[in-house]
Amino acid sequence: MRFAILGSGSQGNGTLVQYQGTHVLVDCGFSLRETERRLARLGVNPEQLSAILVTHEHADHVHGVGLLSRRYNIPVYLSRGTLRALRKPLEPTGFVACGDVLEIGALAINVVGVAHDALEPTQYVFSNGQRRLGVLTDLGSYCGRVMDSYQDLDALVIESNHCRDLLARGHYPQFLKLRVGGAFGHLNNHQAANLVSELGWQNLQHLVLAHLSSKNNLPQLARQCFVDTLGCDPDWLQLADQDSGLDWREIA
Repeated sequence: MRFAILGSGSQGNGTLVQYQGTHVLVDCGFSLRETERRLARLGVNPEQLSAILVTHEHADHVHGVGLLSRRYNIPVYLSRGTLRALRKPLEPTGFVACGDVLEIGALAINVVGVAHDALEPTQYVFSNGQRRLGVLTDLGSYCGRVMDSYQDLDALVIESNHCRDLLARGHYPQFLKLRVGGAFGHLNNHQAANLVSELGWQNLQHLVLAHLSSKNNLPQLARQCFVDTLGCDPDWLQLADQDSGLDWREIA
């Protein structure tokens, strides 16, 4: 099993998971042309995609889903709440809900409900029967359900959205600061690092920090927070950015 990130941030998100002949794209926040370009960079033709999984209705996650799915006849799965909240019409292939296990080709995918300011947001844990990859972004807090669902992973992509001090001192209006930093907003560096510490990280082959804010965070601050919390090698940590995402990572 392997994974790559098309791009990660407020301007567009997309994570690609592949095992054998199955390619699953989590979210598509880019234009059709940009999605095609980023997939080509990873050596993937859109016609190879087995499915698109949507996490929630925010534009940086769904902007390109409809066009991509219609152009290449790709199945789309999302929650019923996400469908109701979409601004543009979309005809999903099927619905997911927290606790479901979705089987797509060679992959089994656990659906996890999270706390975010969306109607019915979901995140996903992928398994090929031997290895497990967790994708966990866009949540402002975590509960026992998240802790249980993300145990015993071999790789984890986790949101490290903002530095709480930069957010507090920044130029966002107060209501937006409260939204981003609240229980239904986004994890800050310390929250994300503490979550990984609680989950246990020593057996992870890959730990990728994602969805970093371009205005309220800095890569070096996120990395240092994890190093201080976990005591891990800073060179082992990986960061996904908005422009280049992250190239393929193998989960052996």
